[in-house]
Amino acid sequence: MLFKISAIVVAMVASASAQMAMIEPCTRYTPNNPKCPAPPAGKTLDLNQKNPLGKSEPLCKHTTPYTTPVATWTAGQSITTRFEAGEEVHGGGHLQFSLSYDGGKTFVVIYEELKYAFLSGPTAKNAATTLSYTFSLPRDIPASDKAIFAWTWVNAVGSRDFYMNCADVAIKGYSNSFTGKQMTIANHDGYPTIPEFSGNNDTDTGLEHYKNAPLITVTGDGSTLSAVKPTPVEELKPTKVERVLVIASSSPAVPSPIGGGCVHGSTSCAFFVPGFYTCIWGVWSSFVPCGANTRCKYTGHGSVICGW
Repeated sequence: MLFKISAIVVAMVASASAQMAMIEPCTRYTPNNPKCPAPPAGKTLDLNQKNPLGKSEPLCKHTTPYTTPVATWTAGQSITTRFEAGEEVHGGGHLQFSLSYDGGKTFVVIYEELKYAFLSGPTAKNAATTLSYTFSLPRDIPASDKAIFAWTWVNAVGSRDFYMNCADVAIKGYSNSFTGKQMTIANHDGYPTIPEFSGNNDTDTGLEHYKNAPLITVTGDGSTLSAVKPTPVEELKPTKVERVLVIASSSPAVPSPIGGGCVHGSTSCAFFVPGFYTCIWGVWSSFVPCGANTRCKYTGHGSVICGW
């Protein structure tokens, strides 16, 4: 049953001194979207959704999930997140979208917008110019009916804050695990402080925390494993390839006969480093790097290419 927000509550939210809030998908206990469900029994609307996370508040702020997912996604599909702006966007900053499979203890990054969060690029203005982000989910994220989708933001200018809200989602997929960067947490108790950016030309402040984040492997059963620390892109030394390298199965992909976590013959681009994986009888093969100055791209025909 959808929760109807009264005019009084809307007025209270509008008058709050606040910054940004995700309104799609529905974050926990949000009053900012009338299509979102009511809070779980015993919980109340969060009238401070646009405020940063309190220094000692837990990740996600609210740890009791909705009783049912607010969205159901399929691995590999394109999704759109939408935001409602407050008074200002504090000069942009670093924005990430992540997933948790262990109840919000750890998060793996699936998309990020660094330097110019909510802005289209360098600007002296402090009003949001970007209020939605569309990106594709990794093809090899695990299935779960209790995944947590989070957006996090470290603002460029102003008080050193950490913004975070979470949405309860279900994901359909075939993979058993996914490896990616661990979500960066800063300006929060027990975590590094990213200082205020020094001006419009300073967009690299704090980037080292994002580029050097450790890799983790998440699984559909909720376990999280540490992975090998990522090698900086500039240090990768892949084997030479022709200008375009096409990786494809010579026959249609067929389901794994051993019931593995992927479809035999399928390929999947790696995230954050240029390269790909190939499914061999239900198990993703070891990482294969792309050639120098190339990146992995999907062709739309069941294969990937490393090209320009």
